[in-house]
Amino acid sequence: MIRSMTGFGKAACDVNGRTVSVEVSSVNHRYLDCSARVPMAWVALEPVVKQVVREHLSRGKVNVTVNRKRAQTTGQAVRLDRELARQYVDASKELGQLLGACEPLSLSVLAQMDGVFFQEEEDEDLETAKELVTAVVGEALKKLDAMRAQEGQALADDLRLRLSHMRTVLASIEERLPALNERYETRLRTRIEELKSDLSLTEERIALEVALMAEKGDVTEEVVRLRTHLDHAEELLSSGEAVGRRLDFLAQEIQREVNTLGVKTRDADVAKEILGMKAELEKIREQVQNIE
Repeated sequence: MIRSMTGFGKAACDVNGRTVSVEVSSVNHRYLDCSARVPMAWVALEPVVKQVVREHLSRGKVNVTVNRKRAQTTGQAVRLDRELARQYVDASKELGQLLGACEPLSLSVLAQMDGVFFQEEEDEDLETAKELVTAVVGEALKKLDAMRAQEGQALADDLRLRLSHMRTVLASIEERLPALNERYETRLRTRIEELKSDLSLTEERIALEVALMAEKGDVTEEVVRLRTHLDHAEELLSSGEAVGRRLDFLAQEIQREVNTLGVKTRDADVAKEILGMKAELEKIREQVQNIE
């Protein structure tokens, strides 16, 4: 199933009076780029979180946030960092002298300074935390994957519709090829007669001119290659693999054939059809950028 690279997943688990929650979001990216934010006490688990992501996803800019929340009644004592508080007071006095002000640091302001009051962290059992975090991250990734699959299905349906329109236009152009070839043959014969009237030209030069004109006007190969590319794109959309990069490359090949087809045919009606194909192809290339 085709998957988008955009999605969001969230999961949580309550264990021993503590809630561990994980949020995972992803957007399109050329490769897999994962960043993780974990509580300070679990910083050693950051590589574990990234490894779990790599096991689930192959492309996308992925952000993982792991939070933990303790029960309100933890029984932990609130501590005062006296030395840090003293440093804040001394720094406040020094700032007052520098600015020529005499306004002491109030208790209410000091109490809100970072680190003045803190709760002592209990020793963490990282092995237990690892199992817990791995499970919750995995659950969040499943929900992310479900969202990416749903959006991917919508992308695939849209791409199939656009490819079908391009195939219809190509069939219309192909129907006109006999008439276009006949018109081209008439121009070629006229050119040959003009060349024959120039007595200074050798037979070799005339043959070379004819060969060059024939090559410039024949679009059979472009039509065949373009139809083959469209068929391949349909096959990739039905694949269960991550095909975003291959679709991106294939879209470039399709564009090359469409451009060549437009240059070679030199027909006003076909030119309008080619413009329509280019518009559809531009949308396809935009959509493909978000496919895993």
